[in-house]
Amino acid sequence: MDHTVKAFDNDIGRLRGLISQMGGLAEEAIANAIKALQRSDLELARKVREDDKAIDLIEAEVERLAVRTIALRAPMANDLREVVAALKIASVVERIGDYAKNIAKRVPMLESEDRIEPISILPAMAKIASAMVHDVLDAFAARDAEAAIRVRDSDTALDDFYDSIFRTLVTHMVENPKTIGQVAHLLFIAKNLERIGDHATNVAEMVYFAATGTQMGERDRSGTLPS
Repeated sequence: MDHTVKAFDNDIGRLRGLISQMGGLAEEAIANAIKALQRSDLELARKVREDDKAIDLIEAEVERLAVRTIALRAPMANDLREVVAALKIASVVERIGDYAKNIAKRVPMLESEDRIEPISILPAMAKIASAMVHDVLDAFAARDAEAAIRVRDSDTALDDFYDSIFRTLVTHMVENPKTIGQVAHLLFIAKNLERIGDHATNVAEMVYFAATGTQMGERDRSGTLPS
């Protein structure tokens, strides 16, 4: 029995390590995609697209290990929730990497455009999105339900940021019709950042369930959990 418990603990530790590795790569991809956008750096944008393959490979490894752990260790209750959460979270982090890759794909399309001022707002939005990814994976590693709630609640700030950027870009486009093409690309990038926040929120809900065995309550209008 002790051997089985030790083997399961080793598997869980390996799953957490792989997901942490995926998260680090996803954070780096977000940062590099925005940096490539700011600098019109086509080589860095290409690197983001290429490096996404590493995230895909780790997701496949997580899937194999999770399935093997369930088959061989037959975990129950809390332990099973954690393995299933790891499997689902890996899938979500892979999708976050795809959003960063999508942003990088827009860099060549903007290379020849005259830079418009609203582009300077996007790095701040990306910083919030990346912090959410970092914090929610820390919450998973620590099985910290309260931290998961904080990540979920911080999505409000990201949504507000997206709404502000949307209004700014649309206003700019109306006042400067020649920028329609560039604005369309920037709106796409902002939407991808907003979706990264949505996925981090999804992970927060999974972390909360894995840690507590209950679903996370709905956020009220003030951005806090109802009592």
